[in-house]
Amino acid sequence: MAMIRIESLVILSLALGLLEMTVSGASVSYDHRALVIDGKRRVLISGSIHYPRSTPEMWPDLIQKSKDGGLDVIETYVFWNLHEPTRNQYDFEGRKDLVRFVKTVAEAGLLVHLRIGPYVCAEWNYGGFPLWLHFIPGIKFRTDNEPFKAEMKRFTAKVVDMMKQEKLYASQGGPIILSQVENEYGNIDSAYGSAAKSYINWAATMAISLDTGVPWVMCQQSDAPDPIINTCNGFYCDQFTPNSKNKPKMWTENWSGWFQSFGGAVPYRPVEDLAFAVARFFQLGGTFQNYYMYHGGTNFGRTTGGPFITTSYDYDAPIDEYGLPRQPKWGHLKDVHKAIKLCEAALVATDPAVTSLGPNLEATVYKTGSGLCAAFLANFGAQSEATVNFNGNSYILPAWSVSILPDCKNVALNTAKINAAVVSPTFRRQYLKGNIVSPEAIQSDWSWVNEPVGISKNNAFTKVGLLEQINTTADVSDYLWYSLSIGIQEDESQTVLHVESLGHALHAFINGKLAGSGRGNSGNAKVALDIPITLTSGKSTIDLLSLTVGLQNYGAFFDTWGAGITGPVKLKGLKNGTTIDLSSQQWTYQIGLKGEELRLSSGSSSRWVSQSPLPTKQTLIWYKTNFNAPAGNNPVALDLTGMGKGEAWVNGQSIGRYWPTYISSNSGCTDSCDYRGSFSANKCLKNCGKPSQQLYHVPRSWLKSTMNTLVLFEEIGGDPTQITIVTRQVGNLCSWVSESHPLPVDMWSSDQYRGNKPGPVLSMKCPSPNQVITYIKFASFGTPRGTCGSYSHGKCSSTKALSIACIGLKSCNIGVSVDTFGDPCSGVTKSLVVEASCT
Repeated sequence: MAMIRIESLVILSLALGLLEMTVSGASVSYDHRALVIDGKRRVLISGSIHYPRSTPEMWPDLIQKSKDGGLDVIETYVFWNLHEPTRNQYDFEGRKDLVRFVKTVAEAGLLVHLRIGPYVCAEWNYGGFPLWLHFIPGIKFRTDNEPFKAEMKRFTAKVVDMMKQEKLYASQGGPIILSQVENEYGNIDSAYGSAAKSYINWAATMAISLDTGVPWVMCQQSDAPDPIINTCNGFYCDQFTPNSKNKPKMWTENWSGWFQSFGGAVPYRPVEDLAFAVARFFQLGGTFQNYYMYHGGTNFGRTTGGPFITTSYDYDAPIDEYGLPRQPKWGHLKDVHKAIKLCEAALVATDPAVTSLGPNLEATVYKTGSGLCAAFLANFGAQSEATVNFNGNSYILPAWSVSILPDCKNVALNTAKINAAVVSPTFRRQYLKGNIVSPEAIQSDWSWVNEPVGISKNNAFTKVGLLEQINTTADVSDYLWYSLSIGIQEDESQTVLHVESLGHALHAFINGKLAGSGRGNSGNAKVALDIPITLTSGKSTIDLLSLTVGLQNYGAFFDTWGAGITGPVKLKGLKNGTTIDLSSQQWTYQIGLKGEELRLSSGSSSRWVSQSPLPTKQTLIWYKTNFNAPAGNNPVALDLTGMGKGEAWVNGQSIGRYWPTYISSNSGCTDSCDYRGSFSANKCLKNCGKPSQQLYHVPRSWLKSTMNTLVLFEEIGGDPTQITIVTRQVGNLCSWVSESHPLPVDMWSSDQYRGNKPGPVLSMKCPSPNQVITYIKFASFGTPRGTCGSYSHGKCSSTKALSIACIGLKSCNIGVSVDTFGDPCSGVTKSLVVEASCT
């Protein structure tokens, strides 16, 4: 294998068709087919887990579940604003401990793709950039700008040096096999003109100069200069082609679902479609594929971007927000990974040969002279199944599916045929105080502090005119007060207060009382209000509370997009018919809340009031109570139904912004979503007409067994006594396998097919190792109907189905055939459906 120095990459990689980073003891290289690790081409399955979106205590289990699911690589961004909140002052502790995270991945025997960026997008506040960057004189983000490039290089080098010091690059014997510089710049680079090209070339040169000994990638960057590998992001990347015949086909973001916004329904992606996308990518020459996300996690604190991104970053990922496998997505993808790995030797040995089998039908074969052979048969039509002839055999291909044949003859898996069981989650609720149900008793356990309306801090200041919010607050708080005193001659003057804001929400108070509120949405953050008000003669005070809900994280020049009340602010329709523009008056400003200055979120202030009755449905109020952790180890959340909008802290740690009163639209959701046909972010939605987010994750490691402190800041009014604590439980197991399913991929062997072909098998396994199957709620062999939790018998059903022998076992396998259950309706393809309980 030709070996070349990284300094001579551009010319020699083109001449040799192979890029190799020479290292001591290990090497990572690439050619046109794949990444090459220690001289061996590899098919690699990767998944994104962002370390600050979970906790160090969760990391080992998340990573082990990823490995169990068939992953080889963990991919993560590096979050600049998390690690350098103040210039030259770094924080790599706790959830920010990047080195610990990478080492935890290595301890599990997995590899790492480190996406340094340092722009990350990621629905993360300000795209990962620290706000202080915005105030550097002369700076322009993500373009050929010397101040920006100097800061970007400094942070990138800082991260690389940290990894080198800990010997974490593969070139040093560590797990990091790839790094990424920039991120999806090609999506918006046209807006930056000719400076975009020089910036990208600089970024590539800068990255290579850091001498990591492993390849660098740029995603969504078709003009990424050699030796940088350009990669694909999207719901589908099978048609992607790298910009050089010497580079492998890589997919850095296969979107496993989609992010959610306050005010939006919950998006999800059917696993049949996700599996189809994965199989098509490997069918057509891909060798590295990453799920974005494999575990989405939680946007703790004020880390959400958007704006309007929810605190939950579940993403419909194979491992859910709480760290539990989402079934059948996790299990079916595990089977897909196994089937692809059965083909690995053939996939990396040769190039694919593609043949049309008819309209929307395609066969791809990887065959070598030594006898290796693997094939993929695809039906990318969205309407109906098809029967195809391949190598003298007949195969039925459901619509929008791929069959994987590791020996070019026998099907190991079809992406539309799920063998994995459904595990339905349940949530067990209890009051924060256990069994206390008396309203008086519940209220007595709460204390509160009123947040003053208007100016209450000594550091308030005055300015003529209306100030843009982000430039004023530097994002140290979501909140900025705009306050104005005005004199009115007419007694009890009826007027309309007109306010225009860049977003994201605002509350208007007249003489200390709430007059009206407004909010933007994820599609348009701007707010315009016309509020009828009454002003008394003499002095009146207008207090406007402007607030952000995460800063913009995507788009050309997104760093310049503003927020706050930039006007105009007017009084319209006074008694004499005039309009007064207040925009150019001298306004008084206050950054943040008094309660933030007093650090009420810690719960330790002496200002808390514990008198009855407890004020509820009141704007601008802080609440505090204590609670005990639920017994056991099940994941914990707070159900904040009954609250309005604000932020919550448990034992001083922010669990994020809450907004259960922001209800999603009643339209757009369906009872079921057809996986067939191209997926988009709005194709499959659920939870219409309900709070966008109701449950808020509290990591177990943040809880003590007793006397946990919960603090909430409530903006718009709520009743904290309605809050319940929730544990995430595992519900029933459901499995549906038809006579047309392939054998489970675990049981696949080419040798098995030399005799009688074995039939499909329904497999069930309790989710927890200490559980056994205790009850069969439903079983039917024939033509059953329904979904998990609501199955019913069809026109035909075997009376033997309920006799399956699974009770008392941790797992069981049941043959799906008439030999097992008899034939209740001949000539019809039958299915076995089982719903069981594990305890």
